[in-house]
Amino acid sequence: MPSLKTIRKRITSVKATQKITKAMKMVAGARLNRAQQRITALRPFAVKTHEVLEGVAAAMIQKQTDLEYSAADSSEGLHPLLQRRPERTVLLIVLSGDRGLCGAFNANVSKAAYAAWREKKEAGAEVLVATAGKKGRDFLLRRKATIARDFPRMYDGLDLAKAGILGDWVTSKFERAEVDSVYIVYNEFKSAITQKTVVEPLLPLPEPPPRKEGQLEPTEYRFEPNERSVLERLMPMYVEISIYRALLESQASELGARMTAMDAATRNAKDMIAKLTLVYNRARQAAITKELMEIIGGAEALKE
Repeated sequence: MPSLKTIRKRITSVKATQKITKAMKMVAGARLNRAQQRITALRPFAVKTHEVLEGVAAAMIQKQTDLEYSAADSSEGLHPLLQRRPERTVLLIVLSGDRGLCGAFNANVSKAAYAAWREKKEAGAEVLVATAGKKGRDFLLRRKATIARDFPRMYDGLDLAKAGILGDWVTSKFERAEVDSVYIVYNEFKSAITQKTVVEPLLPLPEPPPRKEGQLEPTEYRFEPNERSVLERLMPMYVEISIYRALLESQASELGARMTAMDAATRNAKDMIAKLTLVYNRARQAAITKELMEIIGGAEALKE
């Protein structure tokens, strides 16, 4: 059995750790509330932007394939961000965290990115990776992935302008045909204890799912001055908003995972302190009993 001094030092150490984990839980909880409000406010806008863009793209594609479409008008061509090409080069955008102590948050997104990377490699495509978050970058570097670019400290003062930097870089890579498709890997925020790892296609614009029987017809739009002009404005906005939403989802997921992990750590520390205290009391009682037995033994020896 360890000495009383060793057990006391261990109890003091666990109590200090408990204070740290409790403080980290409170900080993560306070930041999570703000992050949750931001993602809840942005989601409807992002979804509606995608719906409108689908309508514009569908109208433009239909116009391209219409037999009555004039040769003069067809010279416009399809928007570069709608071009579908064989997947010879694929870009994965991986959003992870810069720090640990957040449960399986970083491990889940890193493993999902690695699985997508292997799948595309086995299909014969060259896979490039863009990372936002040190943990995902280090994980993929250790597995010999090609990191095309790292965007450090994206979550510090996260706003639309920061998402725009990543969006502009991705858009330019796709327009110059340096990559044929772009996927984004991140943790989607569900609740403080639940995050869903997703791998979503970003470019080209994903095809809408087929309409189910009885489903309402999609909304029809009138475009001024024309579909091409609206699309020129809407496509970069779609990329920027999609990346911004993914960053906010990732940030909220990380804070939720950290709050949950620190809450579990605090409770585990409490249980450990209780067990160590019990061991300490038993050791102390055994030491006192031993001293009493020695005193009694000495007294009996003197009587003889």
